[in-house]
Amino acid sequence: MAVALGGLSGAVVPVSHQAEGPNGGGVRQQSNTPPTPIYIVAHQDDWQLFMGDDVASRLGTGAAATFIYLTAGDDGRDSTYWVTREQAALESTRIASGAYVRGRDTTCDRTRITGHIIRRCRLGNTTSYFLRLPDGKRNGAGFARAGFQSMRKLQRKKLASLNAVDRSTAYAGWPDLVATVDALARAASVDSTVVLNSTDPSIGINPHDHFDHRVAGLLVDEIRKRHSWPARYYVGYAVASRAANRSAKLTQLKTAVFRAYDDVMIRANPAWSAYAEHPAFYSECMQRTYSRSVPRRIHP
Repeated sequence: MAVALGGLSGAVVPVSHQAEGPNGGGVRQQSNTPPTPIYIVAHQDDWQLFMGDDVASRLGTGAAATFIYLTAGDDGRDSTYWVTREQAALESTRIASGAYVRGRDTTCDRTRITGHIIRRCRLGNTTSYFLRLPDGKRNGAGFARAGFQSMRKLQRKKLASLNAVDRSTAYAGWPDLVATVDALARAASVDSTVVLNSTDPSIGINPHDHFDHRVAGLLVDEIRKRHSWPARYYVGYAVASRAANRSAKLTQLKTAVFRAYDDVMIRANPAWSAYAEHPAFYSECMQRTYSRSVPRRIHP
């Protein structure tokens, strides 16, 4: 069943935070103070596609959240394209947050963390970081514009360093990148417990995914083990091949935040619509969210 993106309002009605089971049944959080989520994703539309209903359910309560976007999502293109993707991601965050950010402006600056300059944007109770690493292409080979650099090559020690596409900084090896994202996550955990969210690094559970998605999950797995933090891993591209498992309400939530992203892209250039490239795939993603939880480790 296809979902007509054009037929939905951009507004998101806040709902109580709950996780939905694979058959559509809601399971309420047991704690009144759930941990602050940190969403660590490769590209600017990843969370909307693979976890958008969960994110909107959480932000719709006015809760805080941190987003860390690892790559520029440049697709081998110039800054006009990837800067628009950042704006589109922030608009999705605004829509997901609903009334809690109405009338508020996004404020952006640059922050220095572990010696690296990173773009930071604040909107309501959310903070977004854009590391602007090169898009690695689906196979991890990278694009010519960025010298065929990619996170996959850095993680596999095929590169000694990795430059941000805006030349703001360079990461001296995989441990440097992990340490930087770790520092951003620890900053978000100062006043509360956290749960890390990313695309699933398991090939068995999440086959045929973009290598940037997989490397994002591998990075999160390293950070999780350092602190014994809990994590939630989401199925990426393979989610479209699974059975639909979202209720009508959650499908609408997910569609609204993805549509907010796509509308910004279309206004900049109609040819940049992700939905128009693969309507069936994106419609299927709206009706499906599959994830698994990895509990925190308790040391003896």
